[in-house]
Amino acid sequence: MAPSRARRLCALALWALLLALAAPLQAEPLTPLRSVALPALPAETLIGAAQLDGATIAIATDGAWRLDPGASQWRALRSDAATAPGSIAGDGSRAFALSADGAVARLQADAQRLQALALPALPEAVRNATAAWTADTFYLAGLGADGTPRLYQRPLADDRAAWTAAPAWTEAGAPRSLLSQTKSLFLVLADPAGGGDRLLRWTPGQPAWRDAGRVPGQVPAGAGRATGQAHLLMPVQPTAHAPARLMTYQTITAAWAELPGAQVPADALATAAWPDGLAWARADGAGRVQFAAAQIQSSKLRLHWLDWVVIVVYLAGMIGIGLYFYLREKRGNTDSFFVGGRSIPFWAAGISLYAANTSSISFIAIPAKAFETNWQYMANNIIAVFGLVFVAIWVVPLLRRLDLMSVFSYLETRFHPAIRMLASALCVFVQIGSRMSVILFLPALAIATITGISVFWSVLLMGGFTIVYTAMGGMKAVIWTDFVQVIVKMGGAIFAIGFMIWGLRGGFGQFWSTAMAEGKMHTFDFSFDLTKATVWGFVFLVLFEVVLTFPKDQVLMQRTLSTKSDKEAGRSIWAFAAIMIPGGIVFYTIGTAMFVYYREHPERMNPLLPIDATFPMFIAAELPVGVTGLIIAGIFAAAMATLSGIMNSVATLISVDFYEKLHKGHTPQESVRFAEWMTVVVGLIGIGAALLLSKFDIHSLFDVSIELAGLLGGGFAGAYTLGMFTRRANWQGVAIGIGASIVLTLGIWTLRAVHPYYYLAISIALCIAIGYVASLFFPAPTQSLDGLTIYRDRRSSAPSGLLLPQAGEGTASSDRL
Repeated sequence: MAPSRARRLCALALWALLLALAAPLQAEPLTPLRSVALPALPAETLIGAAQLDGATIAIATDGAWRLDPGASQWRALRSDAATAPGSIAGDGSRAFALSADGAVARLQADAQRLQALALPALPEAVRNATAAWTADTFYLAGLGADGTPRLYQRPLADDRAAWTAAPAWTEAGAPRSLLSQTKSLFLVLADPAGGGDRLLRWTPGQPAWRDAGRVPGQVPAGAGRATGQAHLLMPVQPTAHAPARLMTYQTITAAWAELPGAQVPADALATAAWPDGLAWARADGAGRVQFAAAQIQSSKLRLHWLDWVVIVVYLAGMIGIGLYFYLREKRGNTDSFFVGGRSIPFWAAGISLYAANTSSISFIAIPAKAFETNWQYMANNIIAVFGLVFVAIWVVPLLRRLDLMSVFSYLETRFHPAIRMLASALCVFVQIGSRMSVILFLPALAIATITGISVFWSVLLMGGFTIVYTAMGGMKAVIWTDFVQVIVKMGGAIFAIGFMIWGLRGGFGQFWSTAMAEGKMHTFDFSFDLTKATVWGFVFLVLFEVVLTFPKDQVLMQRTLSTKSDKEAGRSIWAFAAIMIPGGIVFYTIGTAMFVYYREHPERMNPLLPIDATFPMFIAAELPVGVTGLIIAGIFAAAMATLSGIMNSVATLISVDFYEKLHKGHTPQESVRFAEWMTVVVGLIGIGAALLLSKFDIHSLFDVSIELAGLLGGGFAGAYTLGMFTRRANWQGVAIGIGASIVLTLGIWTLRAVHPYYYLAISIALCIAIGYVASLFFPAPTQSLDGLTIYRDRRSSAPSGLLLPQAGEGTASSDRL
């Protein structure tokens, strides 16, 4: 065979293989419905039904009944006959009765009685009333006496609060159903022309409703419910007298998908929420009401053996690196365990910095945030690069010249041992509470979604492997495993993007046009709204979070302290900055690609999963065998790179700042042994915090991690700023500033007056301002500050015990002033 022909055949074979791998799976729903038969209700005329505190409540003209989970028959309840409603509105846990004259009552039930607790009267009678509620506000929509739209609202928790008017829609048509999901209200509006219903959307705080598309049919009055964090489940009739198909509406992609397995009969009297589904009732003509339900089935997608091989090889490699450094290094050398013998090349330290900064939050939560919104948070990455330039020139070389192991040693030399221990303790708490817990839980959620292994065992698996190789290998194992992990996770991320774009009918052109039309790549918001993540907020944030916060971040600084010199330390920051923007583009593109992909294939989504599970779901359901294992290894890599750094750094802080300070006469071998045990203890505490976090239904773990770090991390960052950039600050003023900033930031948090992204900056600013003013009431520092601030005191010698740069290592950054 001619070589050219052989090459052509090989190319065709490769092309066919790529098409086979990249072709989307057949357009079939991942979550079919399972029909559930329920006992018949001994009543003739049904008014409505609802789920209330785990039980199903049915109200008829002649009484009320209760059906407990698993019960074989309905049980009659005593009820308030005088408040017989016209319809029932419920969300699966609470229910309200809506009377024909516009009166509203809260329903409460126990094992014997159903009560209707009347709410304050509406300002006017409202017909075609339908209701929904968010976490704190109750909304009622309908038509006034003159036929114009009305929307009223009132606090959900206060039964005595009066109704107030909210912006109503302007389109013609009677409201059929009002639903709440994704921090918005969705109104199904009948089309006066008799076509398919319209769907309108309004987010509280916005001035007007906007069009959310056409319903592929008609929705029965009062029907529908929210499922998961971004779906609506509604019965939709293709024609007026046809059975209703159960369909989901994805509130982010605005796409409809039909769930097979059950239909709601055309003569259904009422619908109600059912666990993971919907229930309905219809008269049987024999004096009874027949009930049935449909439940969404969410089956786990098991891994192929080839995927497990890839994962095992990856995990074995990480353990192997840790074992290699454990056998190679002398375990009695604290310098080797804590800072890698200060022998790490700058490029490896820079890559390790990026790995530590891009945890499972980047791999899972950022794509989910970009899928839900846009690239607005990417502006932070771009602006942060400018902040890193300042850090590379001024901050890092100053601290690297001090040859520290704990960055908080600086606070002792500059201020007082108490400030060092206070700041170090806060750092330990923040790293374990706000970072380790989230970083462990996110990949555990992914693994549970993909493999069916519970979150509990997934957390143990992730945490256990990281503890082993980190405790064995120290900082060298952390940095070199980071290097491998960056390659693994970025390779998997780029493949996933290509796979999604290839799987679109229109390829890259469809991806680009859809993303542009929907504003999914919108990055810069120049508004001055403090409740949003804007460019001005990011500039403000970078000043405080990068420039002023970097010195106190033991996890990042420990990598720069592991380099050979202050020049190499600065270069590691340059390397980190060079990777940050292209790396951020990759993770935000994943979210945008998911949006376009699932807009075309809405049936491939699981309406029961949280938004943060979107990318893990794609990995499990769409990627070919073997590649799924590679992406899971990438998720492991994203989490373990940061976890290992946190474990090693926190163990370093506990050992250097507490054990060595409080336990006099220790040997280097004892310090290393203590640090190894602390690595294990810190890892176990992080595992416990992640398991606790898994008990809560959190909308966005990305936001939670930002919020917790902002509430507790600003105080000791402000202490560094006062130490490095002022000469007048003293330890008494700094202590007051730290305490006051934490208390005041917690107070601002309770008011919810600004976006959580501002908490850290506010906390740092408060610490700086209060700490500096408080310092004025105490004597100025008397010790030499040479080498401790950005200012050069040429009259003083170097502080005892501090190593200033040697000749030929470059000038101090302070000489530039």
